[in-house]
Amino acid sequence: MGAQKIIIDTDPGQDDAVAILLALASPEIEVLGLTAVAGNVPLDLTQRNARQVVELAGRDTPVFAGCDRPLGRPLVTAEHVHGKTGLDGIVLPDPTHPLQDQHGVDFIIDTLRREPENTVTLCPLGPLTNIATAFERAPDIVDRVQRIVLMGGGFFEGGNITPVAEFNIYVDPEAAKIVFGCGRPITVLPLDATHKALTSKAGSPRCAPWAGVGEVVASWTDFFERFDTEKYGSEGAPLHDPCVIAWLLRPDLFSGREINVEIETGSELTLGMTVADWWGVTDRPANALFIGDVDRDGFFSLLSERIGRL
Repeated sequence: MGAQKIIIDTDPGQDDAVAILLALASPEIEVLGLTAVAGNVPLDLTQRNARQVVELAGRDTPVFAGCDRPLGRPLVTAEHVHGKTGLDGIVLPDPTHPLQDQHGVDFIIDTLRREPENTVTLCPLGPLTNIATAFERAPDIVDRVQRIVLMGGGFFEGGNITPVAEFNIYVDPEAAKIVFGCGRPITVLPLDATHKALTSKAGSPRCAPWAGVGEVVASWTDFFERFDTEKYGSEGAPLHDPCVIAWLLRPDLFSGREINVEIETGSELTLGMTVADWWGVTDRPANALFIGDVDRDGFFSLLSERIGRL
């Protein structure tokens, strides 16, 4: 079998950057392109950060700028977590890797129309604005998607931007509602799983014997950890977005359930909540594989081995 073709939709973000590096370091995956979206920081920074990461990996993967705001709400960003650039930590040089002229949404549409049906997986690592916009603009592409593997939401873990909402879903809940209702296979890497992919003194990437790219990852991890250690009192920080790529590479490292997931778009208190029917208490049909656990040691072993190749 050939490499799995994917499009990474992203708002880098230190953990997004590690996910991109993991994908670019893995021969089982062919990254057709990166589409940037506004999220952790505004679009002018997320597209820049994506280009920096591709350049750091020594690849020529094309980068496209997508939507600069949610479908119908003001943009909420997360500089308090990721720093003013979104990639605070080590200072990287200005990217020379070009930004493509084509809009990211158009790239998604054209790619899904061009590639054989059910051969391209969409991997959103940020708000779902680009994906939902593509689906709304070109409904014919939806059935051509092989699978959507996304980081977002939570059930037992609640939220990380409100008591019940995870950031990616909260930023554009209307977009999330469109994606979760699209009818294609969806795998969700929620906080329930990603909070178990925790960097710590025993297993942090910064402890791996890396040079070059690994040193950059270690710097990002050091910066990223400060927020979670202060907020949760944990020994490290969760590497949320690399779980998406790790699931593609090693689904055996994860466990979850096929359940129904709905997105709250109307409530002031629970806006952006992923209403996950984990216990099957409704008669709503399953629409997502909702991951609840990860083999942390296996995850970090995979991450270390792959990043060490760059």
